Amino acid sequence: MRGFGFKVVNTFLVLAVLALLVTGCGKSSTTSKTPPQIPPLQTFLIPFDEFNSNGISAISDQESQREFVGLASSDSMQAIIQQAAWGDQSNWLYGASKVVYWSAIVVVGLAVPVAAYKASFQNTPVQQTDGSWIWSYTVNWFGTYSAKLHGTYTDSGVRWEMNISKQGEYTDFLWYYGESNLDETEGDWILKENPQNPNDLLHIDWQRDISDGTYAIKYTDIKPGAAENGGYISAQYTKQTPYDHIWDIYDKVENNHTFIEWNGSTQAGRVKDYNKYFDNSWHCCDTNHVNCACP
Repeated sequence: MRGFGFKVVNTFLVLAVLALLVTGCGKSSTTSKTPPQIPPLQTFLIPFDEFNSNGISAISDQESQREFVGLASSDSMQAIIQQAAWGDQSNWLYGASKVVYWSAIVVVGLAVPVAAYKASFQNTPVQQTDGSWIWSYTVNWFGTYSAKLHGTYTDSGVRWEMNISKQGEYTDFLWYYGESNLDETEGDWILKENPQNPNDLLHIDWQRDISDGTYAIKYTDIKPGAAENGGYISAQYTKQTPYDHIWDIYDKVENNHTFIEWNGSTQAGRVKDYNKYFDNSWHCCDTNHVNCACP
């Protein structure tokens, strides 16, 4: 009887150890009954709209005005009209113009994957037999697309993959993938260019402090062979004063930085760019985006 009892105890201990190895202190990394939380939009999309509403749109509005009155397009004439009609906003508008390049890549060039990411929050995932989760839905953006967002628990967080299909053109194209930690405070994404050019295009790094609502996100150009490979744009929302929005745009070809800082409430800000101003000083604008002496 002693031998039998000893075998039973040993068997029980082995099973218990195996159970702990599989569940990891009571929580399985692959068979959780709770779906992972999709990282918020601010971890995927730089808030271009914050700058658009105050800078980029101003550029397009001024161009429209010039076209409307049939004015000459010379630099001198544009400067005269800009200063007469709106005050000299050249510092602010220069910063906005540097944002346009990156905004076009993401908002226009990657419109479909961005739309797919935004739509994921309105859908309910289904757990798969392997323990992963899939959000399946359609996206309309000048056409109809089928999207499948895969979320799989790992030992350190969650692995994400987005497959997008368009009938008659491509099926389950892995447009982007990435990882987030279990606390949802940091992670990254890799975005492909498009189904016709399936090379890597952007690497996104993100961090956020959930308790105080601050975050940082950075896009780096990783397109193989591209002249701007290594160039980047980063945006931070902080609780610093007087400027709580901090942007850094690195032009790889020119080996030059454009630094932009502004206050989201007052709209006052400043720009630093050696290639533009031929100095390393800040150049400021007031709450109406009009050039002013730096405080």
